[in-house]
Amino acid sequence: MAITRIKLERFTAFEKLDLALSPGINVLIGANGTGKTHLMKVAYSACDISKTKAGFAEKLIRVFLPSGRAIGRLVKRQQKSTKCAAEVFRDALKLRISFTNHTTVPKSAAVTGARDWMNSEVESVYIPVKEMLSNAPGFMSQYALREIHFEEIYADILVRAYRKALRGPIDGDRQQLLTNLQEIMDGKVIIKGEEFFLKNGGNLEFTLLAEGIRKLGLLWQLIQNGTLLKGSVLFWDEPETNLNPKLFGPIIDILLELQRLGIQVFLATHDYVILKELDLRIQKQDSVLFHSLYRDKDSGQIQSHTTDEYLQIHPNAIQDTFLDLFDRDVRRDLGLSNNG
Repeated sequence: MAITRIKLERFTAFEKLDLALSPGINVLIGANGTGKTHLMKVAYSACDISKTKAGFAEKLIRVFLPSGRAIGRLVKRQQKSTKCAAEVFRDALKLRISFTNHTTVPKSAAVTGARDWMNSEVESVYIPVKEMLSNAPGFMSQYALREIHFEEIYADILVRAYRKALRGPIDGDRQQLLTNLQEIMDGKVIIKGEEFFLKNGGNLEFTLLAEGIRKLGLLWQLIQNGTLLKGSVLFWDEPETNLNPKLFGPIIDILLELQRLGIQVFLATHDYVILKELDLRIQKQDSVLFHSLYRDKDSGQIQSHTTDEYLQIHPNAIQDTFLDLFDRDVRRDLGLSNNG
């Protein structure tokens, strides 16, 4: 069951936000500090506890890692005492949490809707900006035993990557995606002990691979082991990081195919090529929404604008920056000044 809506009030950087979502692909764009990653972390936390049955407050603390693990530090900073709320919807299901900036322990947060929410499980996976498979050996045992300062998304992604494949044959659509990724990577992923290798004739350890190939290998593993199936939710923070732009198109094709298979996708990006590849490859049957997050010039508060058309994205800081570079390049070639 897809996430249909997120409402935030005085949560982290947001004063107030109400975002309706696509069951297909949701693209989050905006300048640094406009809350793209925070939105995905709230939604991911809500999805994850439907499977683990952990407390919503505890999961938010482990995902956001506020100082002293005091959940009250997730309240939007104000000088006076204030209260925040976060709500995540899956159609008629609603999971809500509220707490004040003085709340220090998770049990003091008020959570409603948890029982019904957890009775309807949803598989989810969060791919962070930092690649983790090359750092996998020994990480999970240390994370389980020690209070190391890592957001739980890094441990969670390894848990999902280490999963064994589901019983039975892989369906044709998933097999085609795996084949496409294998062609790009020039191999397939295998696990020996706690180490990941790219198998192509010999076995090449992930520490010797380019980071972009490691990220493709992670995506291959999640499709192959059945983590990404119909009804699951994929969160991917800046997929363009350390990836050659030549590979952006094939990655977008894979993400579009995943949403055609019934997988909801959240994508946060700062890259013009990612946006344009998506715009050029969308088909009529695809469900894609672009969510532009920006700070209102008068109030300074984060606002949002949602559209299903690339040309209607407003504001579009990524495109504006690209066009400015293009204009300055042309002016230089024409011998014109770029000053003033």
